[in-house]
Amino acid sequence: MTLLAIDVGNTHTVFGLWDGSSWLATWRRTTNIQTTEDELASWLSGLFLLKGIPWSIDGAICASVVPGINDSLSKLTQKHLNTTLQFLTTGADVGLTVTYDPPHAVGSDRIANAIAALARFEPPIIVVDLGTATTFDTIDAKGDYVGGAILPGVQLSANALFQRAAKLPSVEFRPPATAIGRNTVSALQSGIMLGYAGSIDRLAHEIQKELGCNAKVISTGGLGGLFLDLCDCINSYEPSLTLDGLVLAYERLKARV
Repeated sequence: MTLLAIDVGNTHTVFGLWDGSSWLATWRRTTNIQTTEDELASWLSGLFLLKGIPWSIDGAICASVVPGINDSLSKLTQKHLNTTLQFLTTGADVGLTVTYDPPHAVGSDRIANAIAALARFEPPIIVVDLGTATTFDTIDAKGDYVGGAILPGVQLSANALFQRAAKLPSVEFRPPATAIGRNTVSALQSGIMLGYAGSIDRLAHEIQKELGCNAKVISTGGLGGLFLDLCDCINSYEPSLTLDGLVLAYERLKARV
């Protein structure tokens, strides 16, 4: 089975090709609601060709937080790959109990994260997903999705600073050698990286207190690996967690038909 999994975020969309046991390839592109299905097909088929992969799939599933691009993605798989694109929408569809209010307000990417985390780790679990926003998904000891927190993403926060402060340059996101910056670049790296790591640790600590236990904390998302060694709370980094969750979601949705 060859499955195309699509994770649509506000900034980037990740496409993953699953062969039934591992990821053959993953590709990332900027999310743009103006992109047509033909443009997507031209781009994606070229990447299949570069990898030596036949331009065909057996199934497709998507988690999207950008409704404006869903129609183009559906037409992409239907028109160019002769496959109906399934959308992950609610936890109930894939056997996840959600006590968030209302349950359908939980983003499908967060549902995918939760079911992948539960397949890999014993609850309770906190998933920290570092993307446009940094989301904290909380799964209690029973395996129920109970809520979390939403923090402005590190890139978003830094860009706001760079745009508003004329004399501050953009800097590379990397851990500083010291907390005391000896020049503007190192001072910015200290504030951004250590300050953000502190925010993650504090939020995770408060969530653990409310759960009444030391929940396992895992990070994912494009910037998740940057904070693995900076945060005291993060136990592991799982870069493909959302895509892994989409594979599980596809299998569960297919079983319900």
